[in-house]
Amino acid sequence: MNGAAADDGGAEGRRVHLVQGEYRVSADPALVLTTLVGSCVAACLYDARARVGGMNHFLLPGTDAEPFAVHLMELLVNGLLRGGARRDRLCAKLFGGAQVMDGLADVGARNAGFARGFLAHEGIRLVGASLGGFAGRRVQFWPATGRARQSLLPPAHVPHESPVAPPPGAGAVEFF
Repeated sequence: MNGAAADDGGAEGRRVHLVQGEYRVSADPALVLTTLVGSCVAACLYDARARVGGMNHFLLPGTDAEPFAVHLMELLVNGLLRGGARRDRLCAKLFGGAQVMDGLADVGARNAGFARGFLAHEGIRLVGASLGGFAGRRVQFWPATGRARQSLLPPAHVPHESPVAPPPGAGAVEFF
């Protein structure tokens, strides 16, 4: 039920780190899925009643990349359904979509827009999102419960038009 992600034991349980192009589905209550995203998006989907969830990590780098992102989202949804989830109970949390390169096209906004559009088209309820801005995110997701936590990373750049520092207390945020 996964797309080749590295497994690493950890104090809070077993950790599996995903990189771009990977996904993982699990019902293991001791498993924590992790990733780092900038302009990429991490989609975390779960069925709270079936206690199964999963995460993927995708990027739309070019105009012909959308079929790849669609495929990765479909792999995640189909893996959840095979794991006992029901489509009508699926919920989603999205992370990433930042603008990390000043002066270049806002790939992060395209990724975030794609993810929101995919969920709307598939009728999957979006229950939490942390998208956009200028900072990357470290994401942790507990697939069996749907619990997610993010930590903001220092911005890779600050656009000349709007120098914004992270607000005081910015850091780890828990998404219930």
